[in-house]
Amino acid sequence: MLLMACVSLVSAQEKQAQIKFDKTTHDFGTFSEAQPVKECTFTFTNVGTAPLVINQAVASCGCTVPAYTKEPVAPGKTGQIKVTYNGKGKFPGHFKKSITIRTNGKPEMTRLYIEGTMEEAK
Repeated sequence: MLLMACVSLVSAQEKQAQIKFDKTTHDFGTFSEAQPVKECTFTFTNVGTAPLVINQAVASCGCTVPAYTKEPVAPGKTGQIKVTYNGKGKFPGHFKKSITIRTNGKPEMTRLYIEGTMEEAK
């Protein structure tokens, strides 16, 4: 009886969410500061065996805003993190920003990156 309880406890602990992104970097390329707002979407899949929950998505700068799937993502299903970059009022040139994702699965933390070059409006 004790052995069965231990085995079921171990198998319950093995169920874990696992996040896998289709990509971790998005390059907006070159764009004009006349159109400073750019958006991209990072898609992820829960390749684990338990529901995946995104606890937090934090950008490295106020010019970058992440929006993400709030509901638990079932094993085998996908979710999205939509990132909006707003270069209005920023200096033209190359930029690279990070978005830190924290989950209840493995890995607990993932960094996504957006980059591009904003050219001065002519």
